[in-house]
Amino acid sequence: MIKTPAQLAVMREAGRLLAQVFDMLDGFVAAGRSTLELDSAVEAFIRNDLKARPASLGQYDYPFCINTSINEVVCHGMPSAKQLLKDGDIINIDITLEKGGFIADSSKMYMIGNVTPKARRLVDMTFEAMWAGIRQVKPGARLGDIGHAIQSHAHANGYSVVREYCGHGIGRQMHEEPQILHFGRPGTGLELRQGMVFTIEPMLNQGSAKTRSLKDGWTVVTKDNSLSAQWEHTVAVTADGYEVLTLQTPQNLHTL
Repeated sequence: MIKTPAQLAVMREAGRLLAQVFDMLDGFVAAGRSTLELDSAVEAFIRNDLKARPASLGQYDYPFCINTSINEVVCHGMPSAKQLLKDGDIINIDITLEKGGFIADSSKMYMIGNVTPKARRLVDMTFEAMWAGIRQVKPGARLGDIGHAIQSHAHANGYSVVREYCGHGIGRQMHEEPQILHFGRPGTGLELRQGMVFTIEPMLNQGSAKTRSLKDGWTVVTKDNSLSAQWEHTVAVTADGYEVLTLQTPQNLHTL
């Protein structure tokens, strides 16, 4: 669970490379592109340009490099040649990358063309909720502090928090202990220690928090078909706070 300084250095490099994948996508995601085109572009960039491995491909028999979750899709949306991005869509693109034996994991929302004010607000408030959780990270804090900060921000702005899916420890494996819930009570849960690395990835819904899974065995949607949004970063606990390993520059580059 605790990463050594040498291991953190490798994870920092994996995170830096993953941020470059999103830099590439910032100029590529557009109306008219299929989600399968996005997947192919990411795989080519990771393998050919970054000399790294797309870690999601083959993990749990998943057949793609990325998840593409559009509008009411909460998470694990599967790329398709038939699924074209269109004006007004919001899409979460979730990507993992392995370099030097360690994995980084991040996801980002893209807003396509003329997005409604309500959809834009959901995207922005989910981004803020993620950062509310990240800002709780420091040695001696508790996992419940992270979840409480996210939940409080979501509820204060009229959104529900998906409970079935959570953040996770990460390192040589994509999913390690501990689980990082996006709800909770402050002062409860595992105490954070320097060297821990995990993801914070809240999913907020405009309507009910309830979800359902589609027949493909992967795609999860809101039960009431309301919009959902998600953001994710890989975060390390430092001596006096946190370091976001997957940060783009600037961090607020999240709109088209």
